[in-house]
Amino acid sequence: MTNSEHSWTHAGHGTQESAEPAPTTTAIAAGIQLPAGFAAIASDPDLGPAITTSMARVEKRLREAIANSDPLADATSRHLVEAGGKRIRPLLTLLCSHLGDWTRPEVLQAAAVVELTHLATLYHDDVMDSAPYRRGAPTAHEVWGNTVAILTGDLIFARASILVSELGGRALSIQARTFERLCLGQLHETVGPREDQDPVDHYLSVLADKTGSLIAASGQMGAIFAGAPDEYEDVLVKYGENVGVAFQLADDVIDVTGGKVTSGKSAGTDLREGVPTLPVLLLRRAADGGDESARDVLRLIDGDLTSDEALAEAVAALSAHPVTADSWAAAREWADAAKAALAPLPEGVVKQSLSAFADAVVDRDA
Repeated sequence: MTNSEHSWTHAGHGTQESAEPAPTTTAIAAGIQLPAGFAAIASDPDLGPAITTSMARVEKRLREAIANSDPLADATSRHLVEAGGKRIRPLLTLLCSHLGDWTRPEVLQAAAVVELTHLATLYHDDVMDSAPYRRGAPTAHEVWGNTVAILTGDLIFARASILVSELGGRALSIQARTFERLCLGQLHETVGPREDQDPVDHYLSVLADKTGSLIAASGQMGAIFAGAPDEYEDVLVKYGENVGVAFQLADDVIDVTGGKVTSGKSAGTDLREGVPTLPVLLLRRAADGGDESARDVLRLIDGDLTSDEALAEAVAALSAHPVTADSWAAAREWADAAKAALAPLPEGVVKQSLSAFADAVVDRDA
């Protein structure tokens, strides 16, 4: 069979002939709702329309980037993009670009890169975690199997690499180092702490690599490709690292306080799956230190949690123990560190929004 007889293009680029017309930028922008913490953007008469229009353009670029003339690759790649999401990372890229010339086309490309990278990690994470759902839809591995899901993640990583290569060596370096940290974070989470390593310190380093690194890169690339002052770059990296850890620590506590019920994930899911989170790690530390109340809660957590009744009892006990309040305090400390890092930025809606987002990640129910 010759190449001309294939129904897909070289390397799968392009779209299927039967694909429906893409929605217009205006139509996409009309449906965009900014996440919690970004109210200042929406109310600003200049920044609001600029951000929503740019987000719509990024959304179109994402769909173009993952489009594939091979039917299977196209379906699997579109799976998570079409499931939606808050698009926090590209939003941070776009917001930080307003510290410079946000109209530069490289900014949109960088925003698409960070979201594609994030999406690719989700395909891999869901396989490793055996997660049945993502964003309210069955995960890719539930629909097509583990191998196809992993390869789809790889394919999206490849598409992100193509886009970032067009941005030049600086972007390539940031992307490569971020990708390295994403992989190391997943590896270290999988194998656990070394015998000589404190489990809490290990856990925080995992969060910094798996979440903080890409959020940091998002703001960093927004500033770089908008030509913002060089001194803002380190500011945004520190901010992103800290706010990423704060976000995940808040997730840990929400899992045992019941907040995730509103987002379709039952309280205690992490407990039932044996996922080590900060409240549990602090509980084990307290138990090792002789805290009998911690030992009592651990017996529930380490028991059989297959029944809803047993899980509810364990969740209630952990939620009531002081380690849960300590975990909230830790999340707040990381959020406060993120806000403090913003001090060198000029006053204005960008700084105000970044600070408000740091507050929002630890003041939420879902």
